[in-house]
Amino acid sequence: MTISDEKTAFEGPLHQLARSAWQMLLLIGVLAVALGVIVLAWPGKTWVVAGVLFGIYLVASGFGYMVAAFATHSGPAMRVLEFLTGAVSLVLGFFCFRNVYDSIMFLAVWIGISWLFRGATLLTSALALDRVPGRGWQAFVGVVTVIGGGVLIVSPFSSLAVLTLVGGCWLIAIGVVEVINALQVRRRLKAHAA
Repeated sequence: MTISDEKTAFEGPLHQLARSAWQMLLLIGVLAVALGVIVLAWPGKTWVVAGVLFGIYLVASGFGYMVAAFATHSGPAMRVLEFLTGAVSLVLGFFCFRNVYDSIMFLAVWIGISWLFRGATLLTSALALDRVPGRGWQAFVGVVTVIGGGVLIVSPFSSLAVLTLVGGCWLIAIGVVEVINALQVRRRLKAHAA
């Protein structure tokens, strides 16, 4: 098989999706930062809005992770974990829209579980696979996400202001790292194509 045959063999919808997966990571990172800033800017006045925005973020990121599961070049087990992480995020996002007032405290625990699964998936992927683009950043995001999820699970705070402050800070931190990760994936994809 020649080099031109190899390029032709890999061209197709999945390859095109893989080449644009960094854009989905970038979008998820930007959404996380934007949501974190909004939550920190109006902590006392926007409990309902924060609950709805968390739901929107979880739905959008869940959909993004499910799509990204089909775009990665990892093994089947990691694809399944990525898909399940997205599915859990979607379900948690829809819980936010049921009864916003009653579900904000419940949401803290579920956000923690979602972050724990997402962080474990990222960390496992970074540690298990040698050729993961942005492996160091992926491991860092995994650790940060696991810590954030653990804090939310262990202590679903009695004060919504503390939950909002911690959640907003974690979203900004996770979003910034996801943006950096997306840009590194893009750079490596360009280097690989050249």
